[in-house]
Amino acid sequence: MLEKTTRMNYLFDFYQSLLTPKQRSYMSLYYLDDYSLGEIADEYDVSRQAVYDNIKRTETMLEEYENKLLLLQKFQERTVLFAQMKELLKNDTPSVSALQKAIFELEKLD
Repeated sequence: MLEKTTRMNYLFDFYQSLLTPKQRSYMSLYYLDDYSLGEIADEYDVSRQAVYDNIKRTETMLEEYENKLLLLQKFQERTVLFAQMKELLKNDTPSVSALQKAIFELEKLD
């Protein structure tokens, strides 16, 4: 569950501008502020089922955006490459070819 929450938070960060204000609000309350479905339903004077359906549809939309745009995947790949480059630079004489390879991989992501 924690892994899904973390993934949804990342997807929300990347794609929230593509959501409607209501979708943004529900997702923010549910995932970022840890509101329950009932608390969100009370806040908006709707049923828990309506909140649940909206959140599930929005989760599906976020996953579809990610499948097409790959912003989270590229972010994760960049993070790994930057960590590798930092490790290489810790050495007194970093491998130029290894750094060049990491830079090439970074450039491919864009």
